[in-house]
Amino acid sequence: MGIVLARIDNRLIHGQVLEAWIPFTHANCIVVANDELARPSLRRAMMEAAVPRSIKVVIGNVEEISRLFANPAFDKERVLLLFATSADALRAHRRGIGFKELNLGNMHEGQGKYQLSCTIHLDEEDVKNLSCLELEGVEIVSRCIPADRGQHWKKLIRNMPG
Repeated sequence: MGIVLARIDNRLIHGQVLEAWIPFTHANCIVVANDELARPSLRRAMMEAAVPRSIKVVIGNVEEISRLFANPAFDKERVLLLFATSADALRAHRRGIGFKELNLGNMHEGQGKYQLSCTIHLDEEDVKNLSCLELEGVEIVSRCIPADRGQHWKKLIRNMPG
């Protein structure tokens, strides 16, 4: 399968993905694995409408997307795989989506989250999920845009309380 980038970005499909990451990776398909966005909504419709027609878009819950990646017909795509949360990424990986690298793009602030960079806010559950992914062989790097130099995620959590 051609996963050219697996990324956690709670904004999912947005300008930065379309204008920076798609050209950088030469992806021809955006796949979003997120249970919330899988349901019909205005937000989903707006995201799908924002993507140029030359780029295939597939949005589904984690289970549906896992089945999609198991289909050999999908092997020819150059996929930019998006998750909204570390929990989605861990569930997808454990369901057989074989990404070897994970980019932390944007993980917005929330209750109990600590700001570790201008775009990364993590809580204890995120650290646990990312640690599990790393133990399962996934390299995790924080990189906001392609021009940025990637930073290993463990360097970010050094300053996290507790």
